[in-house]
Parts: sequence; C-alpha cells; structure tokens
Amino acid sequence: MSTSTTPPAEQIKEAVNETVDKTANFDWMWLLGAPLRIAFIIVGAVILNLVARKIIRKFAGKIADGSNTAENRRRQRSAETPRINGSDAIAKARRAQRAQTVGSMLSSIATIIIATLAIMMVLTELDFNLGPLLASAGIAGVAIGFGAQELVKDYLSGFFLVVEDQYGIGDTVDLGEAVGTVEEVGLRTTKVRGIDGTLWHVRNGEIMRVGNQSQGWARAVMDIAVPYDSDPNVLNGIIEDAVAELRADPAMTTSILEDPEILGVQDLTGEAMTIRAFIKTKPNEQWAVARAFRGTVKRMMDEQGIRIPLAQQTIVRAQPVDTTASASDFGTTGTLPSRQQTAGSPADTGRTATATAERDDEEHEDIADDPLPARANQKSTATKDPSYGITQQSSRRDPSDS
Repeated sequence: MSTSTTPPAEQIKEAVNETVDKTANFDWMWLLGAPLRIAFIIVGAVILNLVARKIIRKFAGKIADGSNTAENRRRQRSAETPRINGSDAIAKARRAQRAQTVGSMLSSIATIIIATLAIMMVLTELDFNLGPLLASAGIAGVAIGFGAQELVKDYLSGFFLVVEDQYGIGDTVDLGEAVGTVEEVGLRTTKVRGIDGTLWHVRNGEIMRVGNQSQGWARAVMDIAVPYDSDPNVLNGIIEDAVAELRADPAMTTSILEDPEILGVQDLTGEAMTIRAFIKTKPNEQWAVARAFRGTVKRMMDEQGIRIPLAQQTIVRAQPVDTTASASDFGTTGTLPSRQQTAGSPADTGRTATATAERDDEEHEDIADDPLPARANQKSTATKDPSYGITQQSSRRDPSDS
C-alpha cells in the first residue's frame, strides 16, 4: 500500500490561496447594506437620546422655577412681602426635587420611545416579520396596562403634582388621612412625616385633595372666652396690646405680617361669650404665634381682673317625704300613695304592719259569720310589696259570682 503525503509548506500555501480567493470573491457591498444601516440606527438612537435628555433637563429646570417666578411677579403686583416659603435651603431642595422628578420621568419616557423605535428598525433590516410581533405586543400591552393601571395612575398623578407645584419638600400638608410635613415627593408615592413622628407613604393616585398650609401666608385663629359682663372695648384693647407686645419681641416680629383682625362675638354659651380674632402670619408660624398670643392675653386679662369663666353645674336634690302618717290615712287596703315615698323608721313600719294584720283578722271573722253566698265567695288576698316590705290587703270578687 502506498501513501501520499503533502509537505506542510504546501498545505499552508493552499490555505492562503483559498483565503485570498474567498476575500476577492466576497461581496463587499453587503457591508454597505443592512449592517451599515443597523449601525447608523444604533448610533442615531444614542445621539437622539442624549439630545432629548439635555432638552428635558432644561425644560424641567424651567418648570421648577416657573412657580417661583410667577409667585414673585404676583407679589410685586400686589406689593406683598418677598417669598416667605421657608429657608433658602428648603426652597432650593424643593426646586431640585421638582426638577429631578420631572426630568426623570420625561427622560425615562423619551428613552423608552427611542429604544422601541430603534429595535423595530433593526428587526426590519434583518428581514423579521413585525406583524405577528406587533400583534403579540399589542395584546401583552393591553394585559399589562389593565393589570398595572393603578401603577400608571400613581405615576401620572405624581407627575402633575410636581409640575403644578401643589406641594414640595418642607410643606405642611393635609392629604386626608396623612397630615404632616412633606419629606420626599416621588412619582409614585409621597412621604409625609406626622406630628407624632409617623412617616406616611401615600400613593399619589390615592390623593383626592391637597391642603397646603405652607404656601403664601397663614392665619392664626384665636377664640377667647370671657364673662358676659366683660366690656368688648376693653377686650379689643387687650388683643391689640398683646399683638403690639408680640411685634416688639425679636422672636415674633418677623412672623406677624399684619395687625390683628377682631371679628367680635363668635359664640354664646351657658358659661361665657367667645371673642374671635385673626392674625396673618408667615407659613408654618401660625401655631407659634397663637401660643404666644394666648399666653400674653391671659396675663393681660389677669392684670385687668378679667377671669376666664369656668363651666358650672347645678345639682338639684329631692327633699325626703314625711312617711310617719298612719296606715289608716292611706285607705282600707293599706297601699302607699306613691312608690317615690320612702318608708319611715322601723318602728313606724312595724306599727303599720300590725294595724294591717289586725284589720285582716277582723275581715276574715266577718266573712265567716256572714251567711250570704256572695260574701262567702269573696276572697281575700294578701300581697307583699317588695318596694316597702309592708303587707298590703286587697279584696276582689270571684268572677263566678257574676
């Protein structure tokens, strides 16, 4: 048997020649077709996404500053005090939070849309049939949308809450069940710290109303109870003097914006009349102003000799009824005239019971001696009243006698 062997040098030469032939015969125009177009699609999607994010950041910044600018213009037209929405740090945090929330949501939406379009274009270049894919995606989208409608509702509500600047970080809000200070505003939930330290996580889609106590200005409402004989002019003077004293206090002078508004008598009760007054303050300062105002008014009322009326209660006691009368005063049956009467002493009770027993014996003797059938059929019964412990005598005729 003979075998033929090829030298290694010849094998290498044949491989090189084969590679050169394949390279020469390769259709280089194919690279200028689908692959090049796919590369252009990917690069274009990335660039478009970067441009969209940059535009969104600028737009979010304008939205964040829009409410502040509008409020400043309104204050300039109405000659009000500058913005008093808290410290500069809190205001900056609010703007940053608002810009971050709006920008994050818009950027995510833009990225999803651009990526979806890019993937569909790439699949088209690879000769994929997108009809069944789009049909399946539509069905899946409907199912996911139906199952996640609450989640979508939360995100949309959070977006409009932030864009409309209904509240922000540091605001004191009333969201229904949750009342407190806003610590974080997200697209899906809002975190509110209650007065007792409880941290409430509120879904934005469940917020039906928003009561913001930190926007613009606040009002301290004071109700002062005074006696009926108090002079209203004196009380008005005390209220004005109390506010003037608070304005002189360095800790309170910046919190009060206007002089008090005295409404007059607000309520009349059985103990006092109530005087109501308003004081316009900075946001979140109404409670401190009200506490200081009440303390000052109380001290001034004490100096004027005006005492805060106390609740009064009248107790009426019934006088005991004289029950020493004999049993004969109540009739032959020995029945007391009323259950509200109280029996007399034990001796009196014993005497009354003895008299009743003697009459009982006499009546039984009369019945035995009486020859009349009707009298013989008459029955005598003795009942004991549990309310008094006294044996009572009563007579009734047998129904068969009639």
